[in-house]
Amino acid sequence: MRCPFCAFDDSQVKDSRPTEDSTSIRRRRQCSSCGARFTTFERVQLREVTIVKSGTEGEERRETFNRSKIEQSVSLACRKRGVSQERIDQLISGIQRQVETAGEPEVASSKIGEMVMDGLKQIDSVAYIRFASVYRDFSEARDFEEFASTVQEAAKD
Repeated sequence: MRCPFCAFDDSQVKDSRPTEDSTSIRRRRQCSSCGARFTTFERVQLREVTIVKSGTEGEERRETFNRSKIEQSVSLACRKRGVSQERIDQLISGIQRQVETAGEPEVASSKIGEMVMDGLKQIDSVAYIRFASVYRDFSEARDFEEFASTVQEAAKD
């Protein structure tokens, strides 16, 4: 593993342990050159999945599934909401598992967005609305009001 501090190509594993949800291995490493310590995570990847993104004017872009993009979006939506990192990791691992085990080589980004929204809906209504505001491209305060009222109505049922 390359050192993130000095870019030396060799490091030693000092400690390995599973994460709390047992979906990855956390490894503490030490660079053989500069002595710096850093952490890496090792996860199982069942298959390579391509995400199909719809652009403007019907254009489609394709890119490899990237777990960290979902992590960043969900963490931002849950920021200052008291949602534990463990719960966020469970949500993301569940989405990743669904995508990889679906058997499809390509998955629409909209499908992943809906999976994230469904998961956030179960975790925290404010995080759900925050994510939806970006995902559904809210442009006015009225968009928030309408969406929040549907969330409140669903909570009453």
